[in-house]
Amino acid sequence: MKTREKARRIKTPYKNKATIAVYLVLRALIILALIRALFLGNYESVFLCVLSLVLLIMPSILQRRLDITLPSTMEIIILLFIFAAEILGELASFYVRVPNWDTMLHTVNGFLCAAIGFALVDMLNRNERFSFELSPVYLALVAFCFSMTVGVLWEFFEFAADRFVGLDMQKDTVVKAIGSVSLDPSMSNKVIHIKDIADVVIVHSDGSTQALGLGGYLDIGLYDTMKDLFVNFIGAVVFSFIGFFYVKQQGKGKLASSFIPQVHMENVQQEAGTTEETTGP
Repeated sequence: MKTREKARRIKTPYKNKATIAVYLVLRALIILALIRALFLGNYESVFLCVLSLVLLIMPSILQRRLDITLPSTMEIIILLFIFAAEILGELASFYVRVPNWDTMLHTVNGFLCAAIGFALVDMLNRNERFSFELSPVYLALVAFCFSMTVGVLWEFFEFAADRFVGLDMQKDTVVKAIGSVSLDPSMSNKVIHIKDIADVVIVHSDGSTQALGLGGYLDIGLYDTMKDLFVNFIGAVVFSFIGFFYVKQQGKGKLASSFIPQVHMENVQQEAGTTEETTGP
């Protein structure tokens, strides 16, 4: 009894016990990082910590506003994703220190965005106020397109941040060979290949030179962007297949139901009934 009373006293935006535990642990870690950043006078990190704390409660706010229920599995993955991206990725520099950290997050993002896109259309499909019924193939296609659109818009944001603010969100890649028509002196659209690149020397306007010492040519963002979109594509395709069979089996799939938000249909039906009474003869 005492344990239950203690659990009730803990005020969190979540209801599931596993989600509450993950939320409290992550919040505690972020608060510790916030305090450390304050002592060090690193106000950019302070801002990221505050942003992370706000993002942690966003799934709960969206559930109440949209009148839906997020499966606990999806809630936990979203919370861990926020922590991995903002705290570990940015503050702990995992994007630079841990190989393929960004790639992993983009893959998960593609999967989650496909789940969200699928859920948005599936809610309409289940809503009795609408007379159409969408096929499983169409729902899977919408989920895929929604995820890829979000991925493309994020890459636009990264490019804009790098171009206009001077950040480096599109991480650079060292490559050993390039091919370009710009190097063709005849201007005949012929691709000139340069292989076995060991280093690149920069010549400044004052004539001074600087060797980068990276062991190859430095590609500024193209490889990173294409890799992000490709792994986003993989995540979107994986969930689209899961969503397809979920609808095909009329919502009986356990795996898909762990990631698809459920609309509170009783509330929707009450609203529909109220609308009919208001507009009726």
